[in-house]
Amino acid sequence: MVEILLAAPASGGGKTTVTCALLAALAKRGFSPCAFKCGPDYIDPMFHRSVLGVESHNLDLFLCTEDSLRALYERHISGHQAAVCEGVMGYYDGVGGSTAQASAWHVASTLELPVLLVIRPKGASLTLAAQVKGLCSFRENSRIRGIFLNDCPPMLFASLAPMLERETGLPVLGYLPRMEEAAFQSRHLGLYTAGEIEGLQQRIDILAQKLEQTTDMPRLLELFAGRDRAAAFRPVPTPVKTAIAVAQDEAFCFTYAETLDALRDAGAQIVPFRPLHDAALPEKIGGLYLPGGYPELYARQLSQNGSMRRAIRGAISRGMPTVAECGGFLYLGQTLEDETGHAYPMTGALPGSGVKKQKLVRFGYASLTAKTDSLLFAQGEEIPVHEFHYWDSTENGSDFTAQKPVSGRSWQCGFGEKNLYAAFPHLYFWGNPQWAARFVQAAARYAKSEE
Repeated sequence: MVEILLAAPASGGGKTTVTCALLAALAKRGFSPCAFKCGPDYIDPMFHRSVLGVESHNLDLFLCTEDSLRALYERHISGHQAAVCEGVMGYYDGVGGSTAQASAWHVASTLELPVLLVIRPKGASLTLAAQVKGLCSFRENSRIRGIFLNDCPPMLFASLAPMLERETGLPVLGYLPRMEEAAFQSRHLGLYTAGEIEGLQQRIDILAQKLEQTTDMPRLLELFAGRDRAAAFRPVPTPVKTAIAVAQDEAFCFTYAETLDALRDAGAQIVPFRPLHDAALPEKIGGLYLPGGYPELYARQLSQNGSMRRAIRGAISRGMPTVAECGGFLYLGQTLEDETGHAYPMTGALPGSGVKKQKLVRFGYASLTAKTDSLLFAQGEEIPVHEFHYWDSTENGSDFTAQKPVSGRSWQCGFGEKNLYAAFPHLYFWGNPQWAARFVQAAARYAKSEE
């Protein structure tokens, strides 16, 4: 089985571009590859899914344990001949920026994956070799097996490749030149979502064709031929206990595939619905899940769908178990400002209004401590979470204490009630399946009470 983790010295090196090109090239060679993304990123897996037409999964060692990570990886490589994992930030950059915990290196070490180092050789030549050697020696086993040059002209590659191989002892396996016709646009600190980029599949096909021409694929496949560990995974069937409606449209698109897996494993039937377009909630559901996304970009359309807003407000007021994260949390408020600052009515299920800020409000990993028993958590329980948002609320709630893992900075946030979790922090149900079980059990009880 071919196994590759693509890492880089820093963000902005083009890991997503190279990952998508490599996935497409492997698919054309008949490897039936699967994809993974290190860290809590939602957008990069969307690109992987666009290439493959199958799910991509997150690998996050802050949100879950090493054993849970191994189980996740083994589960999803089953039936595939290749696995491509995209790293996060710089190779050793982990929690708090001063530890290697949850870094791409931590993931590679936990899963015993070989690493292809992606370098953008802008403004440096021999110094690149020093940088590579530093990355290789920074930890006892770096797991780096080769180098790939991105955004590199052919003539520059011809001069850099032999020098890098001589100085580092690592093979330089290929390169991609700058290709404006295949570029991905960015928003905030990440890319636009896959659905927003016109002609995405064509762009990826162009990248894959070029990669085949500029990469020593036989050598790459030989170097990254991992052990045969893709034994068939046989999940234990779980009887369906209830249906949970999950918002999935342009405004609500930040959902961990592993969270949905955990809900299914706990007995949920996942029923997608579209708050932007549907007039009503799905019938015969016991629970409601509103994930994050970009509701601020669709505030007017969400507001215009008054029947859906009323349906959600009514369901919550009747006690339907509901989980709402980040964008979903903003949707439950009174109003939400769009990018121009115009405020539109939202569902009104919670106090507070969503307001635009000029910078990231709260960003990164944190731990929540529950102050009281609620839908998902017991009093005193600690929950690893992640936040990333440019909008804030005038009423963030106070049922949890959030704390940064390294600095110790803390704040109050969230609504944790008998039938509700609503807050900016994103949850990761795979990290603790008990949360999924509690959600499903509460939803099943609610559905039965409505019969």
